[in-house]
Amino acid sequence: MASIFTKIIKGEIPSYKIAENDQCFAFLDINPLAKGHTLVVPKKEIDYLFDVEDELYRLLFTFSKQVAKAIEKVIPCERVGIAVLGLEVPHAHIHLIPINSIYDIEFSRPKLKLSEEEFKDIASGIRQEYEKINQ
Repeated sequence: MASIFTKIIKGEIPSYKIAENDQCFAFLDINPLAKGHTLVVPKKEIDYLFDVEDELYRLLFTFSKQVAKAIEKVIPCERVGIAVLGLEVPHAHIHLIPINSIYDIEFSRPKLKLSEEEFKDIASGIRQEYEKINQ
């Protein structure tokens, strides 16, 4: 059975897409720790990040770097933190989270409740910056 992320990539489940290329897909987390919290996934469904073949692994992290640079342009933050947990969905994924302290990336914290309009505005802003960076 396809993971929820595969269904998002295929457009079967709506998402707030940030960017994609042939191998990778980035979209906003709908239960964010911070505005701009983004998930980056390989399009190929692989459960565990460290099972991803080397070339795709490099592409995934290069793509994540480009998305993180776009997030920094849109969301005021000290840095974009990165987390790989890999337990909640059986599809390798990277969390990119705008942070101002180490506590901002603590997953036990309450998640933000954003309106659909806020999600759309954030996604649009990050997507536009991503496109500028990657022209």
